Amino acid sequence: MLKNIKKNKKYRLRLYITGQTPKCVTAFNNIKEICEEHLGESYDLEIIDLLKNPQLARGDQIIAIPTLVRKLPLPIRKIIGDLSDTEKVLVGLDIKE
Repeated sequence: MLKNIKKNKKYRLRLYITGQTPKCVTAFNNIKEICEEHLGESYDLEIIDLLKNPQLARGDQIIAIPTLVRKLPLPIRKIIGDLSDTEKVLVGLDIKE
């Protein structure tokens, strides 16, 4: 685990995907790996497939797929893409400065 993780925080994440496209599968695999390595058990990851529930895109104002949304801790943050740049994801989620 990283030394500079925000201690005692629980991360609530949502990954918006559209089925099993290569980019969505890659994003899922990348965020699972990042969470397991850097957050341990301090996260909840919800996968939302917009092919099954397109109306759920409105709540988080999703305009591109895949999109990762950090719901908690506030403020809400979004990262678009396949999440392959680990450093960018860590900084974007405010896990690492």
